[in-house]
Amino acid sequence: MQIDVPAPGRAHFTVNERYPDPAVKNLDPRFAKYRLALASVERLYTGCRWSEGPVYFGDARCVLWSDIPNNRIMRWDEDSGTVSEYRKPSNNANGNTRDRQGRLITCEHDARRVTRTEYDGSITVICDNFEGKKLNSPNDVVVKSDGSIWFTDPDFGIMHFYEGHNDKSEIHTNVYRVDPQTGKPSIVIGDITRPNGLAFSPDETKLYVVDCGVTPRTIRSYDVSGDKVTNGKVFIDAGPGGSPDGFRVDVDGNLWCGWGMGSPELDGVMVFAPDATPIGKIDLPERAANVCFGGRYRNRLFMAASHSLYALYVHTQGCKGG
Repeated sequence: MQIDVPAPGRAHFTVNERYPDPAVKNLDPRFAKYRLALASVERLYTGCRWSEGPVYFGDARCVLWSDIPNNRIMRWDEDSGTVSEYRKPSNNANGNTRDRQGRLITCEHDARRVTRTEYDGSITVICDNFEGKKLNSPNDVVVKSDGSIWFTDPDFGIMHFYEGHNDKSEIHTNVYRVDPQTGKPSIVIGDITRPNGLAFSPDETKLYVVDCGVTPRTIRSYDVSGDKVTNGKVFIDAGPGGSPDGFRVDVDGNLWCGWGMGSPELDGVMVFAPDATPIGKIDLPERAANVCFGGRYRNRLFMAASHSLYALYVHTQGCKGG
């Protein structure tokens, strides 16, 4: 079903008519190399209730993203600019990514599971329990180069009926790895309350995970060796009002993080260097939940914000697998 793009909704947005776009800000000299002087933030669509989990499909030249409360996955077509419903109902889908065979991997709040969409459109359940106990509500997901699927499992989707359904938690909120050979899940991180967004460093020796169970929120880093995760520590302290959610990493190891909710001046995307220094900020009129890189050269940042989908061309590329 094709959907007409409505006029700018709850959050006022006007495309900047002059270059460079003042919404793209240098917080550190290192960010200057990633800005394109003749690129500005674009709003591609508005009309969602809570946008999440964008993923780019280069073969189809489209972005899929989740509109969680509306129980649907949306599709924006890069060639025509049209927006349609890709899947409804979606079991209140949240995070999405692609596996190394190009198939869609989705976290489903309401069904409390992670699924794979096969080439013929059929759905395969990747994980819906651990040792017989139901998952909480899988939130975000990434696929490592060895084909293993890593996902977070906080309880946001079973706290109320808005993003899933009200239900009881049967297991702690963990980070899981699904083995690519056996399909068996294992707990790789069990000491985070409400883990959220996650991503690997370019060489996959680091795993970054948002910890939503502390105030202020933090992004933690872990050393990764094969299927082993060790040496967890706070990498970024979001500070007062900061609220990281989903994020992706570019080829230089910078973290591009959905941010905001504390106050309007925080809303948008924060960019952190590999040493955790904040180097850049993309202002949006809405809280950004998650991002992905796409376009022909993986140099276009797509940002799923509260009600909308935004995009910005940048002078870097997203890591493969994100």
